Amino acid sequence: MRRFVKIILSGGALGAVIVGALMAWPIGRVPDPITLTGDVGRGAYLARVSGCIACHTDVEAGGAPLAGGAGLATDFGTFYPPNLTTDPEHGIGNWVVEDFAAAIRQGISPEGAPYYPAFSYPFYGDFTDQDIADLWAAFQTVAPVAEPAHANEVAFPFDQRWGLKLWRAAFLYDPPTEPVTGKSDQWNRGRELVNGAGHCAACHTPRNLAGGRDLASRFAGNLALPGGSSAPSIQADDLLADDWTVANLAYALRTGITPSGDAFGGSMVEVVQMNTKFLTPQDLEAMATYLLEGDALIAAQ
Repeated sequence: MRRFVKIILSGGALGAVIVGALMAWPIGRVPDPITLTGDVGRGAYLARVSGCIACHTDVEAGGAPLAGGAGLATDFGTFYPPNLTTDPEHGIGNWVVEDFAAAIRQGISPEGAPYYPAFSYPFYGDFTDQDIADLWAAFQTVAPVAEPAHANEVAFPFDQRWGLKLWRAAFLYDPPTEPVTGKSDQWNRGRELVNGAGHCAACHTPRNLAGGRDLASRFAGNLALPGGSSAPSIQADDLLADDWTVANLAYALRTGITPSGDAFGGSMVEVVQMNTKFLTPQDLEAMATYLLEGDALIAAQ
């Protein structure tokens, strides 16, 4: 009996050491100073493309822009996008641009804590310093809202943020946004938007039990989106089989109307209304071109 107790105590002590080590384990890196002058207009456009306004604004409740979004119900709990206004207490008014850079590109708070991947930061890792400066300049124009966003509703053990360090080690992938030699500027622009700011794979790729994306089935669709919605395959072969063309896909991303005269449903309605309808015709055509031609480099991964 004593031996059994010793084993239990030893196991508990080892577990405590492991948890302590994980809690102390530093993640990410300190961003280099960003001294570039930001372009407010370009930053506002990038914020639209990236879904910042859509996620961090509770439109149905009449919330102020970027003051906190509606809840996202998942198998791990309900996550509420935070207040991103310039309020110093409840928003990001006391941040500096390097804090902003670490949050956007690395998913790390100013205190060094990991953000939940309900925030689509895994797709923003290749944002340039100029992108960050532009976004920062645009966010500085947002009026402060002195109200806290709704707190996340996440039960144990998923409320332990140190556990996200393990998740990041297993499932945080570099977004494939770099240009491909031999491809057109239009295709490469589409690749950058689809795999980066537009984060299409966030919804259109299935996930495993831990919430990590199944890269072997990238863009193959997801039947289990938060809230009970689903997303169809947007792989090139499937799009072509359904008679999508560059013209009608770009049109659908702008209007929500499909070639059959039907309309997008589910969460894609919000994507069009809050994101893609604000994109330039050139960017919409670039996204459509990339999706319909496919990406052999991604398929090979």
